[in-house]
Amino acid sequence: MSAALNAIFALHRRSLLWTVMRIVRDTHTAEDLAQETYVRTKAALDTRPIDHLESYLYQTARNLALDHQRKRSFRGRFEQAEYSAEDVENVASGEPSAEDRILEAERQRIFEQELARLPRRAREAWALSHVDGKSYQEIADQLNVSRNTVYNDIKLVVAHLRDALARLERG
Repeated sequence: MSAALNAIFALHRRSLLWTVMRIVRDTHTAEDLAQETYVRTKAALDTRPIDHLESYLYQTARNLALDHQRKRSFRGRFEQAEYSAEDVENVASGEPSAEDRILEAERQRIFEQELARLPRRAREAWALSHVDGKSYQEIADQLNVSRNTVYNDIKLVVAHLRDALARLERG
């Protein structure tokens, strides 16, 4: 059956191209869709017999062209077709700026400095909670303190660090 497909496709290739071309109005796209028509028809033939191969080719080509147009029309509502060189150059980099890196390093320095000023047990409780992800009860058991003490220690650390970072932001 593959030989029949090859012969029919070769015989009607030019007509298939024009059928697709009338819909998509682009030579390269029409060529691609004609080839896709052949590939899909070949795949269909591998699974079942096709009684009217010529009609099947034309219908497949037409359907592919219409699907292509629908997709292109849909994308056209959301995508800009052409971008100027200036538009491309003005796309923001995903990397932080030098200023952002300096500010983040300063935030980190102040964070560590302020954390070091707090009582050791409060720092440990905070680290066990926020870094290790332990529950307040697990921290209380590990530090031999009450769950309420853990809560108050973490609350102290969070409030102290929040105030320090707010002072930095204010300048």
